[in-house]
Amino acid sequence: MNIDEIRKKYAMESYVADVNADIGKTTIVFTLREKAGALAETLKLFQAHDVNLSHIESRPSKTHEGCYEVLVEFAEAEDHRKIEGVIEHFQQKAEKKVLVQDWNTKNKQNKDSVPWFPQKINDIDQFANRILSYGAELDADHPGFKDMTYRERRKFFADIAFNFKHGDKIPTITYTDEEIATWRTVYNELTVMYPKNACQEFNYIFPLLQQNCGFGPDRIPQLQDVSDFLKDCTGYTIRPVAGLLSSRDFLAGLAFRVFHSTQYIRHHSAPKYTPEPDICHELLGHVPLFADVEFAQFSQEIGLASLGAPDDVIEKLATLYWFTIEFGICQQDGEKKAYGAGLLSSFGELQYALSDKPEVVDFDPAVCCVTKYPITEYQPKYFLAESFASAKNKLKSWAATINRPFQIRYNAYTQRVEILDKVAALQRLARDIRSDISTLEEALGKVNNLKMK
Repeated sequence: MNIDEIRKKYAMESYVADVNADIGKTTIVFTLREKAGALAETLKLFQAHDVNLSHIESRPSKTHEGCYEVLVEFAEAEDHRKIEGVIEHFQQKAEKKVLVQDWNTKNKQNKDSVPWFPQKINDIDQFANRILSYGAELDADHPGFKDMTYRERRKFFADIAFNFKHGDKIPTITYTDEEIATWRTVYNELTVMYPKNACQEFNYIFPLLQQNCGFGPDRIPQLQDVSDFLKDCTGYTIRPVAGLLSSRDFLAGLAFRVFHSTQYIRHHSAPKYTPEPDICHELLGHVPLFADVEFAQFSQEIGLASLGAPDDVIEKLATLYWFTIEFGICQQDGEKKAYGAGLLSSFGELQYALSDKPEVVDFDPAVCCVTKYPITEYQPKYFLAESFASAKNKLKSWAATINRPFQIRYNAYTQRVEILDKVAALQRLARDIRSDISTLEEALGKVNNLKMK
């Protein structure tokens, strides 16, 4: 049975192919409608191309009702020509073409070589569960590794995120007294430091979160309340995530003003330490500035620059994210202030970063993006931004040098990414720009008239 017959009989819904030549590994995820024998018949495709599978697993699909998602991996020694033959069949015949290939496997100017990226906001459902760790999967050196109650709790939060789809309401969580006590310890120590060390925008917004979202020492805020607040301020929304996403997937969320947030909290035995982002880091470090217009735009620009970018650029953008959104500092009234979430959620590093101990240099995306950094100790170097607006303009100028065969534009009305590779798309953009300029001219005229009266 060939791929045409397979799709006709079992209606393959979609596929994702990930080819990584550097590590010699290929993964394909495809979705089949539930029917006896569907998987066995589909696997005959690989047999027909003489491709050996090193791993296979399946699970009920969370995005396609009545379907199963199947993941297959190929052995490292497989001939790439055989693998490409399989992928080409999927590309030609699957109802939903979702292709992700290594940037160097084909001609860079060929659109088929561009890594898949979401073009509308609900496309995030396709990768939101593609996490690097899940629930109770903790390293042996994690403070909660031997605490089975904590690990079960982590799995509870992970399951909520795993079942979440775009448009759903984030479930309300009843946090335990122990979890609230951990939050209280972190909250009380950090909030004392904010007036002196955090940037002005952060200190302006934080009281608004206290008034509107229940931020306080005795209650862990609900993600849905926070998401609603951010959407009213800047259009950002919160999406629960079960664990760590890849850099490509996480940045793609930012392009649509979606921030993937954990809901679990660090282990109670070490309230001042967490080996991975937890809800203290997300809510106290990240959330406040997502309500600031300039910062929200800056964050989205990093996400937009990542869409369809090659792997080496993704690495550079992830580094830019690290030195800005996670560990950025800025100059305000002649003093250094923190705006990075990694600083604003860390007792020790917040003070250290603003002292005379580390090296501080002006923010330059071209330099910043190739700077190495440690992840288990304080940063030896920080990048200083004049303002969010300045950092955004520098980032956009640098992003314009990314080698992509197209330009993109985010449409906030439809929450879609428009690919500007056709005359019609460029004409629409030109009309919108002319309309905006006309609105600006009319507004300036009215302001001048008021001044003359």
